[in-house]
Amino acid sequence: MNYWLMKSEPDVFGIDHLKQAPKKTEHWDGVRNYQARNMMRDEMKKGDQVFFYHSNCDEPGIVGIMKVVKEGYPDHTAFDPEAKYHDPKSDPDNPRWFMVDVQYVRKLKRNIPLSELKQYKELEDMPLVRKGNRLSIMPVTKRQWDFILGLE
Repeated sequence: MNYWLMKSEPDVFGIDHLKQAPKKTEHWDGVRNYQARNMMRDEMKKGDQVFFYHSNCDEPGIVGIMKVVKEGYPDHTAFDPEAKYHDPKSDPDNPRWFMVDVQYVRKLKRNIPLSELKQYKELEDMPLVRKGNRLSIMPVTKRQWDFILGLE
């Protein structure tokens, strides 16, 4: 099993949106970074555990846990001219962008803010806390996963 962190703005799609979705499941669309796309397309597997991270808000941080329930497949929003994440260069026969389906597992007992995560030596090698890392999807080691859960 792999571990991940996926970022979303809570007013666009937050942990409560996922919890309220049918079967508490939704596709994670709109990723338009090649490195993040490659992780979803090539590395995320069914059953992988994912931290849900709220970004671009008053207190960015890890708010919950979800799991991958469907492995990478073409992101249909790239083909839709009316969609926010439309990409006219993406072709259904040779898709450029991919997504996975995730399912709500639970909220954390508390939001664990980025400002707190940055304080721990145990997390200094985590991409999330390194300067300049703006990826919306990133791997988390088992050691980091367990440490963060211990902060609840």
